Amino acid sequence: MSGRSLRVGLCGIGLDAYWPQFDGLKMRLEGYLGRVSGMIAGTGVEVVSLGLVDDLASSREAGRRCRREEVDLLFLYVTTYAVSSTVLPLVQRAGVPVIVLNLQPDAAIDYEAFARLPDRTAMTGQWLEYCTACPVPEIANLFARAGIPFHQVTGYLGERHVEDEIASWIAAAKVVAALRESTIGLMGHYYSGMLDIYTDLTRVSAVFGVHIAMLEVDELSALRAEVDEVVLNDRVAEFYLHFDVQPDCSQNELVRAARTSVALDRFAAAHDLQAMAYYYQGSGNAANEDTMSSIILGTSLLTTRHIPVAGEYEVKNVIAMKIMDVLGADGSFTEFYAVDFAADQVLMGHDGPGHTGIAQGKTKVRPLGVYHGKVGRGLSVEMSVQHGPVTLLSVVEDSSHEFKLVVAEGRSVSGPILEIGNTNSRYSFPIGARGFVEAWNAQGPAHHCAIGVGHRAEDLKKVAHLLGIPCMVVS
Repeated sequence: MSGRSLRVGLCGIGLDAYWPQFDGLKMRLEGYLGRVSGMIAGTGVEVVSLGLVDDLASSREAGRRCRREEVDLLFLYVTTYAVSSTVLPLVQRAGVPVIVLNLQPDAAIDYEAFARLPDRTAMTGQWLEYCTACPVPEIANLFARAGIPFHQVTGYLGERHVEDEIASWIAAAKVVAALRESTIGLMGHYYSGMLDIYTDLTRVSAVFGVHIAMLEVDELSALRAEVDEVVLNDRVAEFYLHFDVQPDCSQNELVRAARTSVALDRFAAAHDLQAMAYYYQGSGNAANEDTMSSIILGTSLLTTRHIPVAGEYEVKNVIAMKIMDVLGADGSFTEFYAVDFAADQVLMGHDGPGHTGIAQGKTKVRPLGVYHGKVGRGLSVEMSVQHGPVTLLSVVEDSSHEFKLVVAEGRSVSGPILEIGNTNSRYSFPIGARGFVEAWNAQGPAHHCAIGVGHRAEDLKKVAHLLGIPCMVVS
């Protein structure tokens, strides 16, 4: 995110008419607002505290401050009843996604203590502390009629559900902010004939906010020629630390891969890349063929260092990988391999880059005499995704060229895999292998997707909401 943390605006709303009527009410509400601020700050973001907005002037100023301080997300904390006219100027001026926090001080009013209060004025003052649900329909009506998208968190202070929901919205906002600060490099061209992965790059930038940089393979090949022997030897040594290099890997192939890996690092730095997709045969050009046939170890290292790389020029899928990476799920490139109907499991994997940070054990490096469907030969990576909960994510394009997220949660499980020098894992799904395959395909995805660790469907639904696109969960 361009070196800065997410900036979250927090505004409490109330009604100025109450303050002279109910002694201490405003002070108590500001105390609750402070608790919410501390909760949000605990997620590691920068909180822009806008105070308690209770009239038109303070609403306008809070909105202007959101713009000045480049707030990414606005939490609107309903502390008590507030008229909707104090909300609209703030939200219109802020111009960022809004999360309405409908949070009581506790799970319920202490009715016995309430009954012991000295008079009805004191009782009303305490009731107003719990009157957070009252204006939410009014605010929702306003937003619906004004065409302002919004989302809600309902509960009480200190509730785990509330803390989890706020953290999830912040995680989603970090994804959207990161995409808008990301440069995605595209090197080469589409794999000829894969119509599902072709896309409109202008629409990609418009929807996801990414910058697309068109890169030349020739530049990467030129950078390879500049790598000296000392750096080469260091990178080969790094391969042995990072990977489980198999005995049948020749020194010549390791040096070729090391040269490309070092050049890739310099290439990514020169273009300030946050992700990359590539495909290039290099036929008829010896230097480029040498580059592209030795790229897998270097792209795997980049992916593990949070610069996800997708093969076959899969720009939609590398966005899915980047989303998973920012969420902390570490997205890796994958596709369907086969179905084990006897075990009720789906086999998935891919040639090319793998995310070694989510491997079950150490990632193996194996030599391949042929890259199936591609030019050349060289080293490849073989790994399974660590056993446990996983999430699949696909960025899907429909017939009107609009995008949606398609998500599924499952488990990476143990069992025999195909030791063919590719990433390869076995997955089980709650609806069974057959049901999952049919339900997933019914969404019209491209044949690639991103796989990440953990169950992240709730976070991904929020990412889609903030992007303004649908999210379909296959379950």
